[in-house]
Amino acid sequence: MTRSMLRKWFWIHKWTSLVCTVFLLLICVTGLPLVFRDEINDLLDDSLPYASAPENTPNVSLDRLAEISRKMYPDEIILFMFSDDDEPKIVVTMAPSWKAFTENRKSAHWIKFDAHTAKILKQTKPFDEDGVRFMDVILKLHRDLFAGLPGELFMGFMALLFVIAIVSGVVIYGPFMRKLDFGTVRADRSPRLKWLDLHNMLGVVTLAWALVVGTTGVINELSKPLFGLWQMTDVKAMLAPMQGKPTPSIAELSSPQGALDKTRAALPDMIATSVVFPGATFGSPFHYLIWTKGREPLTSRLFSPVLVDARTGELTNIVTMPWYLRALEVSRPLHFGDYGGMPLKIIWALLDLVTIVVLGSGLYLWWTRRASVVSAAENELVTSNTASAPLSGQAAE
Repeated sequence: MTRSMLRKWFWIHKWTSLVCTVFLLLICVTGLPLVFRDEINDLLDDSLPYASAPENTPNVSLDRLAEISRKMYPDEIILFMFSDDDEPKIVVTMAPSWKAFTENRKSAHWIKFDAHTAKILKQTKPFDEDGVRFMDVILKLHRDLFAGLPGELFMGFMALLFVIAIVSGVVIYGPFMRKLDFGTVRADRSPRLKWLDLHNMLGVVTLAWALVVGTTGVINELSKPLFGLWQMTDVKAMLAPMQGKPTPSIAELSSPQGALDKTRAALPDMIATSVVFPGATFGSPFHYLIWTKGREPLTSRLFSPVLVDARTGELTNIVTMPWYLRALEVSRPLHFGDYGGMPLKIIWALLDLVTIVVLGSGLYLWWTRRASVVSAAENELVTSNTASAPLSGQAAE
């Protein structure tokens, strides 16, 4: 590598790092609790306890929960129902209408039922700020800085700069370490040189992990545009035969439990996780949209949607997700490290802490170099002024 080429790579590494470092620090700090978000949510959950029940006790019918929910809030509609294969709960989310929910998601609220007894364990109210969970705030800060889609795209661009900074750092690491053993930290030299060695060593050690997390971070931030593309292409084509028909009213809706049973019969190796009612912008105006996932640790992160006609209850389509949404699904567990249990979460958290040190040391190295350049310029200015003073005096005489 020529000297001029090395300087170009160094310039790329310096400025991509500087531009994204502050935001990457925010991402890393908020990402640390997100690795343990399930455990933190359980710790902060003040719901009533689940009822004791034998292991194979069946869940209550979704029809019964829908009836209870509508009696409690007769002027609202059910948006979706969510079940958890790890806990005996079913959560029903309601709002005045899909339009109200689309315009302001705070208009929605949810009711948490015991899946075995239909007992209400907890519920929130519309526009209830106390119902906003701590981890929801952390996730919004991590994902989009509370700025919606523009914030997501901005944070995705920061993640892309981070990936470029990693690649350029690898390019300049070889020439820099040519005369040193791998992992050398010259602790007996100046603090700045010691931190430079530490910055380089930690950066190379965490290289693979940082590339994975950075790349999957870029993909995750594109989730809304990718789902929008899917809706405008595949979903639009699937729903074309039904265009012009009105969205079914509550009285016309078939059984949500029947839709769930049809899905389970068609996909016995999958677990149904949620039922989205007709009218969702991310679903269908005419169908129940039922999301299913695999039963194995790896396939449990791959979701497949099923469409069931909301009027007739007939299974309409088992949707095959396009490759770019499959990539998005795979990227999420790789990003948060939540597919291998607690041991992997701890490893992810430790690597996150190391990355914070790498980012912080990079800022320190830039600041100390900048300070030394400014100090040298000030010294040169003082020296030149002192040297010219006698001449100025002679000229005045």
